[in-house]
Amino acid sequence: MEKHIEVSILWQIYGKLLTEKQYDVLNDYYNNDLSLSEIAENSDISRQAVRDLIKKGETKLFEYEKLLGIMEKTQQNEKTLQDALEKLSKITDYTSDKKIAKILSEVQKELSYIS
Repeated sequence: MEKHIEVSILWQIYGKLLTEKQYDVLNDYYNNDLSLSEIAENSDISRQAVRDLIKKGETKLFEYEKLLGIMEKTQQNEKTLQDALEKLSKITDYTSDKKIAKILSEVQKELSYIS
């Protein structure tokens, strides 16, 4: 996964655990696509201070993920769900029993709401 996307996802999951300044700077950098100079000007701090906040914030986010693994578990669950939906689709396509097909279709529909 591209680092930019990964940090953005981690920010959504763990962002509130960061300091307010780290939270805001990472949001501006990764989600609002502002440059270091723009963030520095808006926050009235130096470019180096912005860079330090980004690095420390990223480090914290990756530490939280290493400890808690929420993003990884979510991705695994999504993959498992997609695999189940694909298997249900195959079974539905090949079954001739209308009752089974209806039940499978209902389960497939319910699972698709989750994904």
